[in-house]
Amino acid sequence: MRDRSLRPVPFFLLEKEDSFLYDPVMNRNSSSSQAADSGSEDSGDGCRQLQNHNYLLPENLEGFSIYMVGIKGTGMTALAELFTAEKADVIGSDVEEVFYTDAVLKEIGVPVLTGFHGEHIEGGREKSSAAGRRKPDIVIYSAAYDPEDNPELSRAKELGIPRISYPEALGILSARFDSSAVAGVHGKTTTTALAGELLRALDLPATILAGSAVSSFAGRSTLRLGSKYFIAETCEYRRNFLHFHPHRIILTSVEADHLDYYRDYDDIRSAFLSFLDRLPAGGTVIYCADDGGAVETVDSIAGKRPDLRLLPYGFAATGPYRVMDYRVEDERSLFRLAGWDRTLSLRVPGKHSVLNAAAAVALTLELSLEQSGGENPNGLQMDAIEEGLKHFSGSKRRSEIIGEAGGIIFMDDYAHHPTAIRTTLEGIRRFFPDRRLVVDFMSHTYSRTAALIDEFADSFGEADLLILHDIYASAREEAGGDVNGETLYRKVRAHHRDVHYFPAVMDSLVFCREQLQEGDLFLTMGAGDNWKLGRELYKETSENGRI
Repeated sequence: MRDRSLRPVPFFLLEKEDSFLYDPVMNRNSSSSQAADSGSEDSGDGCRQLQNHNYLLPENLEGFSIYMVGIKGTGMTALAELFTAEKADVIGSDVEEVFYTDAVLKEIGVPVLTGFHGEHIEGGREKSSAAGRRKPDIVIYSAAYDPEDNPELSRAKELGIPRISYPEALGILSARFDSSAVAGVHGKTTTTALAGELLRALDLPATILAGSAVSSFAGRSTLRLGSKYFIAETCEYRRNFLHFHPHRIILTSVEADHLDYYRDYDDIRSAFLSFLDRLPAGGTVIYCADDGGAVETVDSIAGKRPDLRLLPYGFAATGPYRVMDYRVEDERSLFRLAGWDRTLSLRVPGKHSVLNAAAAVALTLELSLEQSGGENPNGLQMDAIEEGLKHFSGSKRRSEIIGEAGGIIFMDDYAHHPTAIRTTLEGIRRFFPDRRLVVDFMSHTYSRTAALIDEFADSFGEADLLILHDIYASAREEAGGDVNGETLYRKVRAHHRDVHYFPAVMDSLVFCREQLQEGDLFLTMGAGDNWKLGRELYKETSENGRI
């Protein structure tokens, strides 16, 4: 096997034995023209195999021209960071709306063109008077965009420029490293971010890619510590993670989600089974023993793949990563792992965060054992892990404290699935037992809301006061059907004594001003844009000294 540890951060040409990627898009509502784009074949399992990617990313990226469609997405910006670090020539396009990634792209010197226009993709090798750049060598596009319905991607196809999606590009990267994937319906971003913090604490040569900005990554979603290991958050939507080439997988949770694509729980579980089956002989699965779906999925793969190493973590686990003696003191979670006689501390709330920490510790120590040739961690290494956990301050939109003003804590969280909502609120309640918990929630996608509406209705029990809005539609769907924001409000009202409905987010601003008081914790929650409300209220309160 190739010794990858001797390579620089490796964006390489795929070897023949690696020269196929799975395209899960072909499994749902895809035309044959997509398969024709790259000389692909249907593999028979609803995925296409891309057989002719002879020329994708060269060993030396210096001067290699990469155009990125939808570059402001967190994952796309992360790729741009990694590419520019290797001196690639990167440019991209996106909508006019400003995101936090705009600042990152500006900082790394990547131009962003506004809108999607065919003329952004040049027609020749000469310099373009419009963009001042030559025709790109490759176009990478966000999975949010249909390659057959985007002017830039259509133009790239006309010009014969290779086009690959973000999941495909991430898969190519992973094939060049000793890679580990973080997978699951919940907890991926925090687990990945924690792993990055601990890998840095142990000075292991790794590159980490998380699904959101991480404060300890200098506000970015990537952390570059070296080129031997690659740890990345992977996405189960449309089976996108089947592009990834893992040596190890953290499996946090499996349950029904993305029901605009997956039929039901069994369908999404089959995707996770396929992903586990991509592990090489002797690969490792680090799984949450507290999650029924994860346990069921691992039990299934164990029968098919007895060669895999199975490492459970959690309160219900056996072995060294069993969580013990969990308690909350002074707004910190304290706990022990069965394999080590020391108390660990975490300042992000919730038992779910402790589970994420246990997973990150397990992965970090597995890599440390490999790096050291099998030596068990010594006291200094465990000290470093303890300090890494103690100082971890979370990631963007994961129980993120925006600030405190007028005696009110303003917090924002991305939880948008009933299970995540419930566990997050329980964790916050336990961290802040003396504060009134005011929650503003915006549901994300009509399909998820309709499929899980009864679960949503019963997931806000810890909120003292609840505010709801219209559903925030994803780019892949339109409003329709029998379920909308008001439907959810009526369902929730049957379970909650103090719930209010404002269709537009900012329509609730005056109500919030009247209701909030000193000692409250105001939490915006969901994958919509209601985070703007919390920031506006925090800004006003900070300026006035009171709400």
